[in-house]
Amino acid sequence: MSASGGTKAIVAALAANLSIAVAKFVAFLFSGSSSMLAESVHSLADSGNQGLLLLGGRRARREATPQHPFGYGRERYVYAFLVSIVLFSAGGMFALYEGYEKVKHPHAIENWYWPVGVLVFAIVAEIFSFRTAIKESNQIRGTLSWKEFVRHSKAPELPVVLLEDLGALVGLVLALVGVSLALATGDGLWDGIGTLCIGVLLILIALVLAVETKSLLLGEAAGTDDLRTIETALVDGTTVTRLIHLRTLHLGPEELLVAAKIAVPRDSTAAQIAAAIDAAESRVRTACPIARVIYLEPDLYSETDAAKGPDAEATPGGPAH
Repeated sequence: MSASGGTKAIVAALAANLSIAVAKFVAFLFSGSSSMLAESVHSLADSGNQGLLLLGGRRARREATPQHPFGYGRERYVYAFLVSIVLFSAGGMFALYEGYEKVKHPHAIENWYWPVGVLVFAIVAEIFSFRTAIKESNQIRGTLSWKEFVRHSKAPELPVVLLEDLGALVGLVLALVGVSLALATGDGLWDGIGTLCIGVLLILIALVLAVETKSLLLGEAAGTDDLRTIETALVDGTTVTRLIHLRTLHLGPEELLVAAKIAVPRDSTAAQIAAAIDAAESRVRTACPIARVIYLEPDLYSETDAAKGPDAEATPGGPAH
């Protein structure tokens, strides 16, 4: 993912959410609308989330240390996971509580023009933020569908901003419907129902984000295209005759660990094997620039042993070569 593109989308969302949060809270003070209060907390939580994403991106750029020899790239995943928790607790649960209270004790909306005007303004601002996130995502999405992009992206920022903006837009529409029905019927119950719907929506989005970022935290392999590129680059047919096993792990969105067992000719000398490994590493780094950490183990190919897999070969008493 382009770091500048992700940052641009985050900053656009942060600016939109801060202005919207202030406007919604003012509308709540003048109208007493629970939907407005829930939406103001939602926008404030979203602003905090964008702050977390920016902080995560900054901390991920720290240099590696003896205690963290592979660097801090995965901190971006940690902060993205925190976003899902904040969205669930500060956004979704608060909206459910506020909606329940309003359904239990409904009251009419006062000064209707405040919530309606703010909602229209908020929708326009969120469309601007959502459009920026879509534009930046399209530059790296390629042929992936939006669902595939959210599920398989190794960089968490753009999928998080996309889902937040989508949730915000749908939530604003729900709030507008709830307020409109409350004004049309004179029954504040509809405002409470709209708030409950917003809470359910935010919790669903938070759960999706939590599942996807948890997978990144646990460690994901390279994507299909990168795997194919690495496999092709490793084998030159002469000094490296074939790939026996390959394992990859994302240390961060733009940093990949590659560990492979490669087959070398049986009559190779130590110097020839060392040169073959150096050349293979160079080919991989050229073909796949995010492959920053590469460990290659030379071996003699055995079809029987290779079929047992890398885990069998790594265990004590496993196949010897």
